[in-house]
Amino acid sequence: MKREGKWGKAVGIVKEFEEKCGTPAAKLKLVADAMTVEMHAGLASEGGSKLKMIISYVDNLPTGDEKGIFYALDLGGTNFRVLRVQLGGKDAGIVKQEFEEVSIPPNLMTGTSDGLFDYIAAELSKYVSQEGQEFQLPPGTQRELGFTFSFPVMQTSINSGNLVRWTKGFDIDDAVGRDVVTELTKAMKRQGLDMNVSALVNDTVGTLAGGRYSNKDVIASVILGTGTNAAYVERAQAIPKWHGVPSKSGEMVINMEWGNFRSSHLPLTEYDHALDADSLNPGEQIFEKMISGMYLGEIIRRVLCRMAEEAAFFGDTVPPKLKVPFVLRTPEMSAMHHDQSSDLKVVENKLKDILEISNTSLRMRRTIVELCNIVATRGARLAAAGILGILKKMGRDIARDGEKQKTVVALDGGLYEHYAEYSKCLANTLEELLGEEVYKSIFLEHANDGSGIGAALLAASHSLYRPADSS
Repeated sequence: MKREGKWGKAVGIVKEFEEKCGTPAAKLKLVADAMTVEMHAGLASEGGSKLKMIISYVDNLPTGDEKGIFYALDLGGTNFRVLRVQLGGKDAGIVKQEFEEVSIPPNLMTGTSDGLFDYIAAELSKYVSQEGQEFQLPPGTQRELGFTFSFPVMQTSINSGNLVRWTKGFDIDDAVGRDVVTELTKAMKRQGLDMNVSALVNDTVGTLAGGRYSNKDVIASVILGTGTNAAYVERAQAIPKWHGVPSKSGEMVINMEWGNFRSSHLPLTEYDHALDADSLNPGEQIFEKMISGMYLGEIIRRVLCRMAEEAAFFGDTVPPKLKVPFVLRTPEMSAMHHDQSSDLKVVENKLKDILEISNTSLRMRRTIVELCNIVATRGARLAAAGILGILKKMGRDIARDGEKQKTVVALDGGLYEHYAEYSKCLANTLEELLGEEVYKSIFLEHANDGSGIGAALLAASHSLYRPADSS
């Protein structure tokens, strides 16, 4: 009987958690409205909102006419990539693309600015030195690089910007407040590498550029990976805080930094509050901590921990591994969530491999899948509400008489790409919120590797050597 009593307690913890995570459509519409309000506030003045609404200085997105060889450096997490893209101009598009991925030694993620950038510049130099003849540039032309830097940066021009703060496990004090392009350029000089950084872009802005290059109807981009962010094309006159050079196109790409969104309407639980309090950045990135890949597995671990402690869910002792923060990663959570076997073999193996928990019963494994579903569903539905907020801001959330406008949102990131239940739920939720009629004109497109190729494309559209008439 004691066992059943404990089981009832465990079920109660899950039920309570499910209720607190609830995202009925009416609540999501309030979240979307709050997102729109914060967008207006962030565009009106610096520091006017939790949303930074950073002016990207990208006012000419790629058109498809760009030509030449361009490079990209994509730094956004524990790995970075070096890319080389050959553009053939009109109709030819991307002729050739190659990339190499390099992981960053953990000690460099918390070391010095010089340490990190010297390591990156050395790899970049190595990549260039191994090039074949077909990539030799005409004499007197400098190689051009688009630098995707996926951390909050206060952009000061298309190719300069100061680091606001680190996220995603990086913590290099002496780099904060510095211009990351200057840091990279100095490191390249130390390596004897002659390369001009012609565009500094956030991965989300890069994804938008990559999406627009292949589809003229792309108006926004969303990254759902380790972290999360969104960018969109705003009318220049709708940005009161913008006092710079007038935009040539009348448009400006805004990097929202939407991970920092928060609202009283977000369904936060005690587990979210505890995760936030224990994090590297308490009180920041609350939206990101509910919807992005870095945190979903950790929320589940915290719920399981409580079930183990208060309801002896895994027996009389709490499995030691379960106490290790971030031990349960989102890819493992996704594998358990997608387990199709009748006896949930994948769940059983993951629990053994990661948490060293064996002899689980089928009902325990079912409960764990249920937890995965609760957390993934809440995350995906909130992400959909965020997208609705952007569509509302752009006036694309309602059908306009006689207008057949297509609205495409480019999505990228490992979470969106590999967690099928999450991306399916996001699309279904957006349809539920917009209604079938409006949803027909909205397209969610996976922009594969937008951040890397997008940076090379922006280096091309902001090239030193582009024809005068296209500037």
